[in-house]
Amino acid sequence: MPPLHNEGHRQDTCTLGTKSVRRMGYGAMQLAGPGVFGPPRDRDAALAVLREAVANGVNHIDTSDFYGPHVTNQIIREALAPYPDDLVLVTKIGARRGEDASWIRADGAADLESAVEDNLRNLGLDVLEVVNMRIMFGVHGPEEGSIAEPLSALIKLQQRGLVRHIGLSNVTPAQVQEGRGLCDIVCVQNQYNLAHRYDDALIDALARDGIAYVPYFPLGGFSPLQSATLTEVAQRVGATPMQVAIAWLLQRAPNILVIPGTSSVAHLRENLAAATLVLPAAEIQALDGIGRSAG
Repeated sequence: MPPLHNEGHRQDTCTLGTKSVRRMGYGAMQLAGPGVFGPPRDRDAALAVLREAVANGVNHIDTSDFYGPHVTNQIIREALAPYPDDLVLVTKIGARRGEDASWIRADGAADLESAVEDNLRNLGLDVLEVVNMRIMFGVHGPEEGSIAEPLSALIKLQQRGLVRHIGLSNVTPAQVQEGRGLCDIVCVQNQYNLAHRYDDALIDALARDGIAYVPYFPLGGFSPLQSATLTEVAQRVGATPMQVAIAWLLQRAPNILVIPGTSSVAHLRENLAAATLVLPAAEIQALDGIGRSAG
């Protein structure tokens, strides 16, 4: 099935759980220090970026307590609490950080309960609106295997009232299907961009069922030739390559929520401006060629 691109009117909002959020969100990962570890170089700048995002209508922020660890959530709380009624904070669990900044799989029942409690404490919340179960079976990306055990542990935390909605991250289509057989899945968060198109069929299937898809690394994994094509399109439409990559995602399917991250207010404003950029059909065709060349 070809991508469901929309060349004209573009839907501005999408349902995430029971909330309607703007499709242009913000990813908080870069608010921590280098390597997503330790405190930021400039805490005041991190606070300013969050406040600027919300002031400009962003009501979907993606975070995790393993960013830092703890640092990013504490900054979010300092910057934004008490939170606006329409703000949806989405966190993820399933990993922890080693003292050497390594990423360690942590999806046992006790690990997940501790992670939920850490997120609640550091964000200053009584319940987490959406928690993504990040599957860490593979080192470099999704890897097949049953997710029933960790997901069942998260479902128990949901039943206790600590988690309102559940999503999945770093998963295969088979794992999404398995997860949907165990509970309602409100979003899927995987790597996806112009050059990394493995989830095309999954995105279209989720769109038909009204389930949000949240891509990360909008410019990750590009070859020099693919980057050159993106740059050429950006020059023709008078935008930056990042803005074009974001606009392409927004036009790709109505259930896609984008969460570009930055620690700079100026860069944040550039990213937000991409929400108003509508790419002509000819440029969409040129950009789609990047994905075909990757396959």
